[in-house]
Amino acid sequence: MDVLQALNSRHTVRAFLSEFIDAEVMLDIMEAASRAPSWANTQPWEIYVAAGEPLERLRSECVEALRNGEPPGQDMPRPDKWPPELEQRLHDLGRLRFQALGIERGDDGARQAQAEMGIAFFGAPVVAFLCMDRSLTSWSVFDLGMLSQSIMLAAAEKGLGSAVAFAFVAYPQLIRAALDVPDNLTVVIGIAVGKEDAGHVQNSYRSPRRPVAEAVRMAGFEPE
Repeated sequence: MDVLQALNSRHTVRAFLSEFIDAEVMLDIMEAASRAPSWANTQPWEIYVAAGEPLERLRSECVEALRNGEPPGQDMPRPDKWPPELEQRLHDLGRLRFQALGIERGDDGARQAQAEMGIAFFGAPVVAFLCMDRSLTSWSVFDLGMLSQSIMLAAAEKGLGSAVAFAFVAYPQLIRAALDVPDNLTVVIGIAVGKEDAGHVQNSYRSPRRPVAEAVRMAGFEPE
């Protein structure tokens, strides 16, 4: 798989097969992803990879917390308000996904089930939690973003699907307890990895992309 093929075929997997992923495969993915650039080669990431019993226990605890009405408490807060055009794309994503799944606006039960799937890492057999020291700034978050993309592309090369989601780190206190993450680290994001359940309706939807010409401004390319 070449880079452009990986970029164009990668998508958020929301239903995984339970097939176990070997530690060697995950280490190969992390080895390749560690080539991601970072500010002055600081490599600010600390990565906790969970599978098997520790992940299943964490999955159950997160679902239980959601069902008990425990509010999410991510280490990195979400924006209080999105710019209007971003908020519109956010709402469009939810509306189009629910349409693809056949979920009506007032179907609270189905919407709760969707929230539980997300909080349970979409059933993935492996989840990598990316962390960094609490003293670091958003510049290091940028570095972790590049690492995240590298992990997902390396997973694609291995024939694996992935999902990166804010919901995966909704309960950082549970992640800390399950994986011995020290308090001096911010739990930034989670990445689910595994074999995609290609026939599952959850994986039938692809989110649209805004036109490149709308986002990219180019200067100095006119012929002389």
